[in-house]
Order: sequence, then structure tokens, then C-alpha cells
Amino acid sequence: MKVLIVDDDVDLLDVLSYALRREGFNVQVAADGQQALSRIQSSKPDVILLDVRLPKVNGFEVLRRIRESDDIPVIVLTALNDEETVLKAFNLGADDFITKPFSPRQLTARIRAVMRRGNSAGKVGTGRVLALGEAALDLDSHELAVAGRSVRLTPTEFKLLHILAVNEGRVVSTSRLIEYIWGYNNEEDTGLLRTHISHIRAKLQQLGVGTRIDITGIPGVGYRLRCPDGAHGRD
Repeated sequence: MKVLIVDDDVDLLDVLSYALRREGFNVQVAADGQQALSRIQSSKPDVILLDVRLPKVNGFEVLRRIRESDDIPVIVLTALNDEETVLKAFNLGADDFITKPFSPRQLTARIRAVMRRGNSAGKVGTGRVLALGEAALDLDSHELAVAGRSVRLTPTEFKLLHILAVNEGRVVSTSRLIEYIWGYNNEEDTGLLRTHISHIRAKLQQLGVGTRIDITGIPGVGYRLRCPDGAHGRD
């Protein structure tokens, strides 16, 4: 598995590179945003560890450019443990974040978790489409389409929408969603879950079906998706 680490702290690059190589990862590094974009084009990494404070091209801009054309899992590395930074990263399409300082073991666990999410999302119902009323969720491309218009979902958004869709009309508990998406149950991730739900709602609105395909939050319980004709798979 190829991992690209993007950080302007050379000492941290050395420490993380050593630790991840010991875990069997193929590691590449970049010390600024411009170099990162070049590495992404040339080496096609499987996962990217991205600092937000970078010279030349900042990390948020790098993330924005990645999401214009690719859904490579991105874990944001940040020393800024504030809600605004975290929300901005998720709004731009980050899959996870980790606040410095962190242990190599913790980082390795996060990498494996985002890769499991991406892999399992891609394997669900290969070659099929899940119909959500008038919308269609492509289980291969992770695109949501309505009447010829489509939007791309991140791996996390895809997996979240999929589990809500296959349970259409039923409430899925917050704890079950967090466990399904992140592989562990941590109450602190409730806010991150809300952020991803808001992204999905925004994309439904973008397609003009936000009022007909409704994701309702049940306070203290979970979320429920409803659409006019229910959800069903088709080839």
C-alpha cells in the first residue's frame, strides 16, 4: 500500500516514514503543497497524510484540488485542534483527521481504518445501482445521479448513504453508524457524523431532490432516510 506523507516538518517526515515502513507501507514524502500535487500525479498513492499548514500551496488547497478529480482517502494532520479547522477539512472532502502530537501506532490504525472503509464501500454490490426514488446510487463509481446530473460522494459519504438507504424508513442508531463508518464507537465522533450527513444533504439539494429524499435526525437516537418509492437494488 502506497502512503504519501505531506508535511513541512522534516523531522516528523523521517519519524513517520520509518514507522510506517516498519508496518509494511510503501512510503513517499513531500515537504510542500506543490511537491505533493506532483507526487500525487506521478505515484498515485493509496492514501494521503496531509498537513494543513504547508508552504507554496497550503493543505486546504491541496485537498480541494485532489477532490476535483479523485477520491483517494485523505487523513488531515493538524496541530490546530479547533472546530473551524476540522470542519473546513471535512467540507473539502477529508476522510479523517488526527491532531498532533500522535503516536505512530495511532496513525497506523487510522490509515488501516480509512482503507477498510474505502475498500468495503467499493465492494458493496459491485456492478449494481441502488435506486433511491428518482435518484440512483452507483455502487461502483460512488456517484449519485438524478436525471442525467450526478455528484461524486467521498468514500465516507458513500458508505453512510448506503447504510441509510438499505435501511430506508428505519432509524439507524448513531452508535451503529459510527461503528460502521469508522470501525469503532466513540461518542466524540457524533459531531463528525453530523458533518458528513450535512454534506450528503447538500449534495441531494444540489441534485434538486433534497426535499424528496429526506435524511432526518432523531435526537439522541440516530438517523432515518426516506424517499418516495423506497430504496431497491437493480442491475
